[in-house]
Amino acid sequence: MHSNHLLLEEPIRMASILEPSKANFFPAMTKIVGTLGPKSRSVEAISACLKAGMSVARFDFSWGDSEYHQETLENLKAAIKATKKLCAVMLDTVGAELQVVNKREIPISLKEDAIVTLTPHQGQEASNEVLPINFGGLAKAVKKGDTIFVGQYLFTGSETTSVWLEVDQVNGDDVVCVVKNSATLAGSMFTLHASQVHIDMPTLTDKDKEVISTWGVQNKIDFISLSYTRHAEDVREARELLSKLGDLSQTQILAKIENVEGLTHFDEILKEADGIILSRGNLGIDLPPEKVFLFQKAAVHKCNMAGKPAVVTRVVDSMTDNLRPTRAEATDVANAVLDGTDAILLGAETLRGLYPVETISTVGKICAEAGKVFNQDLYFKKTVKFVGEPMTHLEAIASSAVRAAIKVKASVIICFTSSGRAARLIAKYRPTMPVLSVVIPRLKTNQLKWSFSGAFEARQSLIVRGLFPMLADPRHPAESNNATNESVLKVALDHGKASGVIKSHDRVVVCQKVGDASVVKIIELED
Repeated sequence: MHSNHLLLEEPIRMASILEPSKANFFPAMTKIVGTLGPKSRSVEAISACLKAGMSVARFDFSWGDSEYHQETLENLKAAIKATKKLCAVMLDTVGAELQVVNKREIPISLKEDAIVTLTPHQGQEASNEVLPINFGGLAKAVKKGDTIFVGQYLFTGSETTSVWLEVDQVNGDDVVCVVKNSATLAGSMFTLHASQVHIDMPTLTDKDKEVISTWGVQNKIDFISLSYTRHAEDVREARELLSKLGDLSQTQILAKIENVEGLTHFDEILKEADGIILSRGNLGIDLPPEKVFLFQKAAVHKCNMAGKPAVVTRVVDSMTDNLRPTRAEATDVANAVLDGTDAILLGAETLRGLYPVETISTVGKICAEAGKVFNQDLYFKKTVKFVGEPMTHLEAIASSAVRAAIKVKASVIICFTSSGRAARLIAKYRPTMPVLSVVIPRLKTNQLKWSFSGAFEARQSLIVRGLFPMLADPRHPAESNNATNESVLKVALDHGKASGVIKSHDRVVVCQKVGDASVVKIIELED
């Protein structure tokens, strides 16, 4: 499996670039988050997305009500059953999002150098002279010369469907602006973004709290994508809400960094959150375009060293309407993988795009190719150096397992875990082979009923690069010398063989707990 691992620093034969790629059972080590919506919510469409490589389904509550998303989720469950492919569920909050309200849904054409007024009086009709908005404090937040962006697909950067405005004057509650480019706004709702301006709205709105407490609890969601995270306190507040909601105390919080405020407090936010989503759409507006790459590289590196998932958005916008990405986009996806990104998040491309399945498949192929030339050796050394000495017990075991697997050219690392922490630590060192995370369920009781934990832990590894979970049968021992006894290790090895990642005579590295000790061992398989 690893003879095809090259380093970009090595001389690459140009002819080798043209050799066809070998198909793998795991589409790519990098994961793909797909947003489900009008073009991707039928059982057939979701099944095709799962087969193409989607491992996390995102439900964006900026639009659509709970009933709509519930229907989609029921279809997702049916698709998981039909394809036998695990998929995690992510709830994306609305957060401090400014919106223009266009009740009649009529297209609005704005001409360069014209004047348009933003008003908090939502009773007014949207027109090319007045745009009603959902926030009363804009006039207090902006000043003459500030930049405001408006558009339905604003963050794709399309100049024909989004408009940028310059604040000319503040008139009471109204903000009077000069239109800087001609564009036509269409649809029921446009997003508004005031560049580098603090918006005094809560990160978790009342609507968000209600959705989490009802839809979220009912469906035991795996992840919350916390939109417009600006401070560590935002994450703590969300965590406190989840802790009171039974099962959701296990739900992971991915902080979405969308503006300069979140960037400024990045280190504290990373400490509190379970992972980070780099929302490059909004960030690309808040930051000068030439600075976006720098933030991406720095943020992904910090996430990698902390062993927390880094998710990058807005990668193949053009595939919303086209069957192929631009060359720049294809290169961008590959560079995100080479930077160390755990997952690529697709928004409009799968939500309303014409080619959701092809988009997932194309992004997966690019990720797989980039993964082959990822400089694991350099990355491993950097991570070990960053962790420093003395290492914790678990960190030492995880890094040793990865080093051993690379030295013996193992085809896979099998890790037994109940909390999922050991498997995530192994993945942190970015082994070149897949990590099969075998989640051993734990028995829990609240004096009224017994229940097994494990499903959350298994699904939550679906956003971590290189981690592929399977849920063990609690009745099976971890391993057994008795030939008649079906051990979990045998089940894991059989799963690896069936999926084509393990063959006869392959070496496999196993990481497990025996009593109080953690053990790393190398198994050589017979015929």
